[in-house]
Amino acid sequence: MPKKNNIKQKRKISKKKILIFLLIFFMILFIIKLLKTNITNIYISGNNYLTDQEIIDISKLSNYPNTINNLSFKIEKRLKKNKYINKVKVEKNILLNKVYIDIEENYPLFYYVTKNKTILYNGKELDGMHSLTTITNSIPVDIYNKLIEKIKRIDIDILHRVSEIEYSPNEVLKERFLLLMNDGNYVYIILDKLNTLNKYLDIIKKFEDKKGILYLDSGEYFDVFN
Repeated sequence: MPKKNNIKQKRKISKKKILIFLLIFFMILFIIKLLKTNITNIYISGNNYLTDQEIIDISKLSNYPNTINNLSFKIEKRLKKNKYINKVKVEKNILLNKVYIDIEENYPLFYYVTKNKTILYNGKELDGMHSLTTITNSIPVDIYNKLIEKIKRIDIDILHRVSEIEYSPNEVLKERFLLLMNDGNYVYIILDKLNTLNKYLDIIKKFEDKKGILYLDSGEYFDVFN
């Protein structure tokens, strides 16, 4: 009687199953790492009025906490509650340890003495004085509304150089204003030329630190104080 050959068949391990196993394994490792990952770097852009540290404090990230407990949408929600922030976008890198915060500020434009209100970039008003720039007298409503739109186009560092704004029309120019600069100069300007104020530092350099009145309402000339 012939003997039966006991042939053991080797099971082939599917490459697909191996890949799936490895993928699941590394995903678990990645999740465990994320659960233990803290925020290590915070990058902030778009802010001028608020300091980086103020934004970090508002975001509740000052202690560089765990990243999973501080997802992007949660950080955005905290920042949007602040009255000086108009818009915000928060992103993280692939490892979630770096946070990128881009801010659009709702900074104060000026304090309006007549109303005892501070006017913010988005047009909202705050009670009391919260601005470096003060409008000292009353302005007709139509001109006032136009002023708000025009003054938004002034660079914030230039706006902070304006100490006082006085509505100062004459017989010809109904939208004329007198600005008292914190360097001691005066500037006459009309609303349609208000964006010229962004060139203030370049203009004033021509006069070698002399003090006087800069006329930007009609032309561009400088009357030096005696």
